[in-house]
Amino acid sequence: MTDRVGTISLLGMEFHAYHGVHDYETERGARFVVDVELTAAAPERDTLSQTVDYSRVYRLVAHEMTARTYKLIESLASRIADAVMESEPLVLELMVRVHKPHAPLAGIVRDVTYEQRRVRT
Repeated sequence: MTDRVGTISLLGMEFHAYHGVHDYETERGARFVVDVELTAAAPERDTLSQTVDYSRVYRLVAHEMTARTYKLIESLASRIADAVMESEPLVLELMVRVHKPHAPLAGIVRDVTYEQRRVRT
């Protein structure tokens, strides 16, 4: 890895999606929040082709959030991580965090999250 790296963060991407293990979750849907942190080499020139296009990453995350239904946020985060690594060759490392703020629990919980990390080898 080069010593000139930086992190691009897309934080708080919100989606209404249909993920969960209960029928009512997949029927009614719920609010999910996704954070993505991407490590990439610092661009040598001031041009988009030298870095990660975060608007393209947003569209990819939006697609993965809404294209199919997952029972587990762990599976969802893993699929988002795989998709970003496959489509963005300039990403050296990434972290995907999926939040399920209104998870159906018997107590008061502000947020449930799962975090998935990848490192390009």
